[in-house]
Amino acid sequence: MNTLFAKLSAALLVIVALMGSALFIVDWIYTRLYYEELTQRLNAPIAMYVTGQRELIRDGVADLESLRELASHAMVINPAAEIFLLDTSGRILGHGLPAETALRERVDLAPIGALINNAATMPVRGDDPRSGSTRKIFSAAEVVTDGRLEGYLYVVLGGQAYDALAGDIGDSYAGRASAIIALVIVAATATVGLLVFGLLTRRLTRLGQDIRRVGDSGFDAEPAVKHTASGGDEIDQLARAFVTMSARIKEQLAQLRENDRLRRQLVTNISHDLLTPLAAMQGYLETLTIKGDSLSADERDRYLQIARRHTARLGTLIGDLFELSKLDSASMTPNLEAFSLPELVQDVAQEFQLQAEKKAIRLSVELESDTAFTVGDIGLIQRVLENLVRNAIKFTPRGGEVSLSIAERPQSVAVAVSDTGPGIDDRDLPRIFDRFYRSEQGEEARSESSGLGLAIVKRILDLHDSRITVTSKLDAGTRFEFELPLHKQAA
Repeated sequence: MNTLFAKLSAALLVIVALMGSALFIVDWIYTRLYYEELTQRLNAPIAMYVTGQRELIRDGVADLESLRELASHAMVINPAAEIFLLDTSGRILGHGLPAETALRERVDLAPIGALINNAATMPVRGDDPRSGSTRKIFSAAEVVTDGRLEGYLYVVLGGQAYDALAGDIGDSYAGRASAIIALVIVAATATVGLLVFGLLTRRLTRLGQDIRRVGDSGFDAEPAVKHTASGGDEIDQLARAFVTMSARIKEQLAQLRENDRLRRQLVTNISHDLLTPLAAMQGYLETLTIKGDSLSADERDRYLQIARRHTARLGTLIGDLFELSKLDSASMTPNLEAFSLPELVQDVAQEFQLQAEKKAIRLSVELESDTAFTVGDIGLIQRVLENLVRNAIKFTPRGGEVSLSIAERPQSVAVAVSDTGPGIDDRDLPRIFDRFYRSEQGEEARSESSGLGLAIVKRILDLHDSRITVTSKLDAGTRFEFELPLHKQAA
């Protein structure tokens, strides 16, 4: 009973049995009502016929001899009829049954009045004088003498003979045949239903087996269940949902494995990049501690400057790690606002002007539009520009050029940072936004880089639904470009 087929089959059998029983009972009730109405309509004149033959009551005195004689004649016509004579209050004055028959004292006159006055729909049932609770169909007529109502003639149409005959018919071939037909119908309905449920649950069984097979394989196996591209019934929709879910889970598992690989690689890179400046600092500081008195002032100053540079590099690396971790957190959402992109670009260029002059690098700004407004987190976009310009200055040799440009397009504003540095090899271009990536060109700049600047840039632009592109040529320079949505200012 643990399978869906067993549960559906049991439910079907119970429903069919209940429906068959209900149908049998309803058919029996309405058949009985039909025959009672037919019998009552056919035998309605009996009471009137009997009262028309003799004077049965005069001055409240019943003529029982005449009643018995008329009752015997009536029972020849209808053997199931039982005749009773009632006074105007419903008390039984006489009857055509054997003298020892036990009877109740009176009969309710309400049904009699309803039948005589055609005030009720047949079949109309009245009290059975032989029983205290049974009600049966009847025929009735008023007994009138010299224009005065003396009582009623009450003819029960389903008497003792009728009850005996009905019991015999119930055990007859016709009764058994009816029961057998009902059982055959129920059995046929149950069989057809079980076949239909078997066909339906077979598809579910196959789907369940396929789900277990794919799950046991760690979602490496492909689903074998067939499904339509669209439409179909609920089982087809479930199959499509399973195939889609399986593909998504497989993709997510692959992503988790890749993330785990990247995490291990990240830990390795972080350990290496943290240990390198720490080891250098430790070496120079130990040298100062051990040989401090024997070193000249210039040597001590040089050692301290080297240790300071490694300290600064270590601080930059740790700061970038914290910033990237914050950007990767699910709670990080940009604080969007409208701002002037040309003003921000000019501010960033002014910020790096002195650093560029120290390397004899020309830092220029080219603005096609000085009124281009965009929507974004101004602090994060400034960080993007700072990282790109800082990298450009680091990798551009003395006498080179770094330029920032803005181009307004129909729906966006394009920002580009270009340099005349050594460029990036085509094989390295897909990896430059990876964490801890460093270009092989420009050893001095490479040694001072944390390898996280471009990863931070890409993550910030991802938060703004923007894509950064890079074009580069060896010994000719590199160009980074990204777009932000154009914001129309109110006039």
